[in-house]
Amino acid sequence: MAVHGSAGVRRPGCTVHTVVAYLTDVRLGEDAPTEGYPWSLPAVRHVADLRFGDVTVLVGDNGTGKSTLVEALAVAAGFNAEGGSRNLRFRTHATHSDLSEHLRLGWRQRPRWGWFLRAETFYGMASHIAEDDDPVSGIAAMFPDLHARSHGESFLLLVEERMRSAGLYVLDEPESALSVHGQLRLLAMMHEAVAEGAQFVVATHSPLLMAYPGAVIHELHAGGMDVVAWEHVDAVTLWRTVLDDPERVLRHLFAPED
Repeated sequence: MAVHGSAGVRRPGCTVHTVVAYLTDVRLGEDAPTEGYPWSLPAVRHVADLRFGDVTVLVGDNGTGKSTLVEALAVAAGFNAEGGSRNLRFRTHATHSDLSEHLRLGWRQRPRWGWFLRAETFYGMASHIAEDDDPVSGIAAMFPDLHARSHGESFLLLVEERMRSAGLYVLDEPESALSVHGQLRLLAMMHEAVAEGAQFVVATHSPLLMAYPGAVIHELHAGGMDVVAWEHVDAVTLWRTVLDDPERVLRHLFAPED
């Protein structure tokens, strides 16, 4: 059983001490390439700097490698590249890199259950679930109407049904499907799952999801990645600036260039 909330509040560059349920560390294999995409991404070159807690959050601007890393971690852990469990297998259009083939994952123990949830490929996963007639899994009967609900409603239904117990759960930008209320519901579900021994790895732009208590936050940037406290995340600072005085920010944004 994991020691929950043990990661605490961190400052940039500090050391993380935590006991986690499953995934403990990751590194590149000695045979990993060094040139081209995704190997040129600083976050990939520094992947061994990742430190894991009950909830690990990857943040950073577009193009820093958040989704690339969480996708590769999920595939290396045995999940389907477009989302699902180890047993839910489908493919619409393969776009993932071969980074997962060169990752070496360290485990406290292997999870018996888990799920990779990607907002980007959720439609394809929902379609596959609807067409699944496997009587053993019974997944089509469990989710008969994912396409009959809104994106956010079906997203949260799947989380509620498949991610509420001990297991490893990897989420890629879940906020793209969710309102603020939906994000709060997701945080509550994550909290309940962590209490049961779950571990989450999340890539997000949402300051709300970053605020999960005790989360280990990695900010990806041009130099690699740093463990940072929530209040020091660039996205949090920027959102505060905008919300404090949106008119001033927009006036500056829309000002004609000299």
